[in-house]
Amino acid sequence: MPKLAAIDVGSNAIRLAIASVDNKGKLDLIHTAREPVRLGADVFANREISNNLLVEAMDAFLKFRKLINAEKAKLVRAVGTSALREASNREYVINQIAKASEITIEPISGDEEARLVHLAVTSNIKLKRKLALIVDIGGGSVEISLVNQREILVTESFTTGTVRLLQMLEQKKRGDKVFRQLVHAYLNVADTRLKKELAAHRIGFCIATGGNVEALGELGVQLCRRKNSTSLTTQDLDSILARLESQSYEDRMKKFKLRPDRADVIIPAAIVLQNIAQHARINRILVPGVGVRDGLLIDMASKLRKVEEPFYHLQVISSAKLFGRKFDYDAQHSLNVARIALNLFDSTRRLHNLGPKERTLLEVAGLLHDIGYYIGMTDHHKHSYYLIKASPIIGLSDTQREIVAIMVRYHSRALPKPDHKEYEELSVAQRNVVNKLGPLLRLAEALDREHAGKVKRLHVTIGKAKVKLRLAGRGGLLLEKWAVARNSAWFENVYRRKLEVN
Repeated sequence: MPKLAAIDVGSNAIRLAIASVDNKGKLDLIHTAREPVRLGADVFANREISNNLLVEAMDAFLKFRKLINAEKAKLVRAVGTSALREASNREYVINQIAKASEITIEPISGDEEARLVHLAVTSNIKLKRKLALIVDIGGGSVEISLVNQREILVTESFTTGTVRLLQMLEQKKRGDKVFRQLVHAYLNVADTRLKKELAAHRIGFCIATGGNVEALGELGVQLCRRKNSTSLTTQDLDSILARLESQSYEDRMKKFKLRPDRADVIIPAAIVLQNIAQHARINRILVPGVGVRDGLLIDMASKLRKVEEPFYHLQVISSAKLFGRKFDYDAQHSLNVARIALNLFDSTRRLHNLGPKERTLLEVAGLLHDIGYYIGMTDHHKHSYYLIKASPIIGLSDTQREIVAIMVRYHSRALPKPDHKEYEELSVAQRNVVNKLGPLLRLAEALDREHAGKVKRLHVTIGKAKVKLRLAGRGGLLLEKWAVARNSAWFENVYRRKLEVN
């Protein structure tokens, strides 16, 4: 099995991890490296990455490339978080780094960042049946996720990352004391949203990740006589914060042996963690010492072995249902449409030859096809398209979400046409998936036209010239048969068979 290299392009630093993986998917960490390139300093102040910082980032990637080549790592993946995804010149930056190092950075959403951290955490800590709060404190954002061992139940991203706070609240101009007061005041504004997310849940564990959190864990050993750096009490955190705030920037480096790029951001990180701990009503914080790059390695290893990450499907569907609830979807109708669509998918497998990932995309489309009603009844299919396209769904890539959005766009009314820009912008492969799945979604919606769940079972018989659909359920199902007849054209054009309903 080849060696893997994962790179996390953060707002405060760029990190590399190289690992070997055995035939069972077990990872063995070989080498780690960190370059203190603070991309967030530019982005959160000026919205773009300056040439000076770009040169630093390119140098970091050239160093990483040498390490990767020395270890003969064959598979490399680099992801960028807040700073890179928000930079107005991100495409230029990505292209320049790729030219220099032959490594292409993939900007990821906050939800994908949370998924990777969840992978890393649950490989390190067994949550069993308890609900855990994962707090990932980065330079640009703080991801707060309520999770169990198998899935992320809720995740929210807060723009309270440490480097962002330094830039936004002008720490250098205002000085340490005023800056700390502003951090507390700024977090108070976010309190209402935080309380709403955490108040209704009983949390079994609080797990914190990120470089600053690991530094706080080490300070717990220095200042609070903790046996190790893997956990902190809230009392420890209060004590550490008080000690940090009593020292100047220079003294924090000297007395606590903090790096220059850690000594300034550790105070806002401690304040953010303290604030979250208070709202979560917890008194102990676990510090597993893992992060995005660890989750990335796990994700790469599972794909290398061609084993779908175990809770991929469950996680995607859980996220889709959460998304649907945000827009007050008709849950029962959506579940019925998804169920019927999957029945059609399984029954026509020899016609479309698609696999489990595409099956999941169809299920998500069935669950979310009507969320556009939240905006308005007229053109609700178009509203659904825009909502799905603009909103991350945990476990789906941007491309997969685009396919779901396009399917939903055509679940009623017009069929795809050459002058429909969003359809024409799809690649040939993506259009092929939409054309195979879209008709199944359209038929499933027709079979629950009354939103009453009348169709309980259906049986599909595939012939050379016809596909026969036999329905079983409540009543005569006349409206459902009529709706299928009105919506059969796309299916018949794609699969080149007449559709007959009994």
